[in-house]
Amino acid sequence: MTGSSPLTALPMPSAPPLDTITVDIVVYPGFKAMEAIGPMSVFEYANLHLARQGKAAGYDVRVASFKTGPIRSDTLMSLEATKVVNTLALPHTAMVVGARHIQAALVESAALIDWIRDAAPRLERLSALCSGAFFLAAAGVLDGKRATTHWGVADRLHADFPAIDIDADAIFIRSGNVWTSAGVTAGMDLALALVEQDFGRALALDVATEMVVYLKRPGGQSQFSAHLLSERTAKPTIRELQAWILENLHERLSVAQLADKAMMSERHVARVFQQEVGMSTQEFIETCRFERATQLLADVALPLKTVAARACFSDEAQMRRVFLKKLGIAPKVYRERFATTGVAAGRAANAHDN
Repeated sequence: MTGSSPLTALPMPSAPPLDTITVDIVVYPGFKAMEAIGPMSVFEYANLHLARQGKAAGYDVRVASFKTGPIRSDTLMSLEATKVVNTLALPHTAMVVGARHIQAALVESAALIDWIRDAAPRLERLSALCSGAFFLAAAGVLDGKRATTHWGVADRLHADFPAIDIDADAIFIRSGNVWTSAGVTAGMDLALALVEQDFGRALALDVATEMVVYLKRPGGQSQFSAHLLSERTAKPTIRELQAWILENLHERLSVAQLADKAMMSERHVARVFQQEVGMSTQEFIETCRFERATQLLADVALPLKTVAARACFSDEAQMRRVFLKKLGIAPKVYRERFATTGVAAGRAANAHDN
């Protein structure tokens, strides 16, 4: 099949049952292996749990490319493409994987841009994982839409395609039938959201539990977190102070208390912390409490007062002020949008777009 064009007549794979959702994981030379394997595993585990319930497989997943056979990734691993990308056998859902060297990939796999342009209007769902968004952007599919990508290439995407409303802080975004995700593992968050949309929250939760990943990391959640910030801090003293803050959010945590813990003067700890973390100690504490609140809000059974208390805010009013400052919406509205994986948020955004 080497050298086959997307319109070449090819032996068609056996058709899945009518109620099975077909998913093509679209790859090309140099694709990011984890971005393909992560979502593939999510759908496989969904089928496993459906089988345990005595139900038929929900997904028929194929690795698709412009030729069949092994397609080399950005690692030593290759994936076996069993389907040739063409417009005569479109799946229900197409997932375009990103690449480490995306600019080179756009040139070397330019035919994919043409396929996306032709196929997008007829696909039930089209998604781009990480820098895969560049392929959709080049095809014009993302013009006028909200989208995300890996934070490391977000500025380049914005510069190259200014017609896209890029939110570089989101884990994943749904805009109509088009979904985009942040870097690497965020593709699994997006795939879990698709499982929830297709088969309900219970199955998505079963899959997340089996894979030991979070179901409730919402699409609107930041790509950056207090935990990640603490892991990236160079100075061990400040990194240890950040870890201590995360474990002691129930305290008032004054600058004097932090200085004593770090064995520095108040002025020195404030200066070094700002320099290392990029925010003040109080901003970091506020961010930690905010993130904890977003996680707790996923449980709709918890009253807002309880959420505020468990997130270590002084009261519900303080939590509301922080949410309005950071997101421009109140905690109650955040819960309504992101109570599970973020599908509700996508529906709300979709309704707004339409």
